[in-house]
Amino acid sequence: MNSAEADALKSVVKQQAKTTKTITSAFTQYKHMDFLSNDIITKGNLHFKAPNLVKWSYTDPFVYSVIFKDNKLYINDEGKKSDIDMSSSKLFKQLNSLIINSIKGDMFDAEEFHIEYYKSGNNSLVYFKPKDKKSASFIEVFQLTFNAQGDVEIVKMVEPSGDYTKIVFSNKVLNNPVSDALFNH
Repeated sequence: MNSAEADALKSVVKQQAKTTKTITSAFTQYKHMDFLSNDIITKGNLHFKAPNLVKWSYTDPFVYSVIFKDNKLYINDEGKKSDIDMSSSKLFKQLNSLIINSIKGDMFDAEEFHIEYYKSGNNSLVYFKPKDKKSASFIEVFQLTFNAQGDVEIVKMVEPSGDYTKIVFSNKVLNNPVSDALFNH
């Protein structure tokens, strides 16, 4: 993209993010590892509530949920519950921020990334490459695909090895009521 096209995309996405208070979406996650002949496919639902509540609920082929709330990561693995304090870990704080901002599509002001813009048909691709060496040792690039309305449709996290996790969102609904109780652990 040229700089005018990139600026137009940023403007549309930021406007969309400002007006988004909740997101509910189904997702399909593809985990690609070079040593496996087929990707590992999981499905579930995502719930987001502004300013920073996120719940990933995996439903197929297993039941598992992850909640980002109050600087903690809450995990429920088929009834076995645990939590991680993210406030003591820069990497977890950055991960939480990346997840929330990528869901909302509001990552463009992040100082910690080299950002590249591309066109792909009617969609826009934005590559976020971590500047921090420690982060770059875990994630080589975040690739976000935005539709013409400024919604994130695909998030792809590529590791330095070339393995990746791709999350494809579907049936996304914005600004419908989402209960706080959904984020209880």
